[in-house]
Amino acid sequence: MLVLSVVSGAALLAAAALPATALPAAVAGGGETGADPVSAADLLARVKTCTPISHGKYRMDQGGPAKVAVCGTKGAVFWEADMDIDCDGRVTAACSRETDPSFLPDTAFQTSGGKPLDSARLPYVVVPGPGPLWNHTESGIAGGGVAAVVYRGKVQYAVVGDTGPTGIIGEASYAAAEALGIDPDPKTGGTASGVTYILFKNSRVSSIESHEAAVTAGRELARKFVAEERT
Repeated sequence: MLVLSVVSGAALLAAAALPATALPAAVAGGGETGADPVSAADLLARVKTCTPISHGKYRMDQGGPAKVAVCGTKGAVFWEADMDIDCDGRVTAACSRETDPSFLPDTAFQTSGGKPLDSARLPYVVVPGPGPLWNHTESGIAGGGVAAVVYRGKVQYAVVGDTGPTGIIGEASYAAAEALGIDPDPKTGGTASGVTYILFKNSRVSSIESHEAAVTAGRELARKFVAEERT
């Protein structure tokens, strides 16, 4: 479904803070499996075993049981949880106070122009704010970092775009949910389980609002991640 081409190491440096390596170019709106070099099954096999790095477990919803650990490997952190819908940021027809009672007109991380992210158009993941369970910055995870989100055989590459409560995990943008076939409605959507979030350590796209850059970098990071030796 996607057409792959090769871009130069210089183009990669413009897209992400990664070594100059030839990468398959992204197609806007891409990130699914199909023609991607790394499949959902490849990624899930790589994160089959969890070495917890969080100091305890997160809840997926307020008042729910604490049962989700953040796991770590040499190249990434990951967890399996539900997906709640983050509709914060830029006001759009899909995301506003009218569509989302919990809407906030800003995101923790902003565009290269200093504006809130557009959750209806940009696939991004939400990390818990730094707290007693885990501080994402100490694991090499920052705004604009690259992530792979896996759900029912699909892979969607995304960026780290927002932060959430310190004790709750499992959230992504309207656009990320929609791309994975999950109902993106902030009031009634999301899914209760089965979503794997893989965040690549010390990665960052130069323009957080560029989904194309996230896909390009994500494919190469995913390829290296499934190939690296477990530590």
